[in-house]
Amino acid sequence: MSGSWLVTGAGGMLGRDVVARLAGRDAHGLDRSALDLTDAEAVAATVAGARPDVVVNCAAWTAVDDAETREDEALRINCEGASQLARACARAGSVLLHVSTDYVFAGDATAPYPESAPPGPRTAYGRTKLAGERVVRALLPRTGHVVRTAWLYGAGGANFVRTMIRLESAREHLDVVDDQRGQPTWTADLADRLVRLGEAALAGAAPAGYWHGTSAGHGTWYELAQETFRLLGADPARVRPTTSAAYVRPAPRPAYSVLGHERWREAGLEPMREWRAALAEALPALVAAERPEGARGTARSADGGPRPNDRAPSGA
Repeated sequence: MSGSWLVTGAGGMLGRDVVARLAGRDAHGLDRSALDLTDAEAVAATVAGARPDVVVNCAAWTAVDDAETREDEALRINCEGASQLARACARAGSVLLHVSTDYVFAGDATAPYPESAPPGPRTAYGRTKLAGERVVRALLPRTGHVVRTAWLYGAGGANFVRTMIRLESAREHLDVVDDQRGQPTWTADLADRLVRLGEAALAGAAPAGYWHGTSAGHGTWYELAQETFRLLGADPARVRPTTSAAYVRPAPRPAYSVLGHERWREAGLEPMREWRAALAEALPALVAAERPEGARGTARSADGGPRPNDRAPSGA
């Protein structure tokens, strides 16, 4: 059962890949200029008019550091916007797949967080996303699915992997954080799993609740940078490890953002593949997006340390 689909936040990195995954189906993608989730009347009218079987919400405030001083603004998008969309889905009888984040957890675990783990956000951004999760589940107890993701990268937006591709040709060495561990996740892989989850939900095979949409395995930002260099044919030794203390940020970053995937298996759905395999397949498109003319820079400058995850995953 394919049904009809509506994708919000379709102009973002994840939203673009969800729309691409739904090509050839009865699907419509709306970016923020077409639908602002904080506009209650517009949300209600759009969902009522389309009456989609499945809504995939990729719209979010993702500026983690900015949320520390602008929490009210982040809350309007991440919670109040989610609330308006959930209410509209309830009236239309639509399944809602709401994309969330690893930042709802404290990030200090030593084993993967199961879907049932108690949240404990340590940032304003995490609090606003947790509030959005809770309102979706409260308003849609039977049709509301919260899909948490982390460390997203893709060709359709700015992200850590694209930054590594750019800096590989500009700097001799890079100092990259090695004390934050997570699951690098390709947006195309997550888009595929979101569509499969929506299909399973329509078929009654996937009960509503929480899901973790991240790649298998885990690594640090340093390990991700080294693997990116290796796939580019560059010397991974040019990437050097450093600590989070070298890059003090307004919002603390989780030290451990590894999520478990048991609910996928329980529902008979395949979790995502190991992150290195996904990165190898994704890289050509990311290189094409970051180096559109196929040219490698030749200038080598002094050492510099890129700052990972200025924003949370686009669409999270």
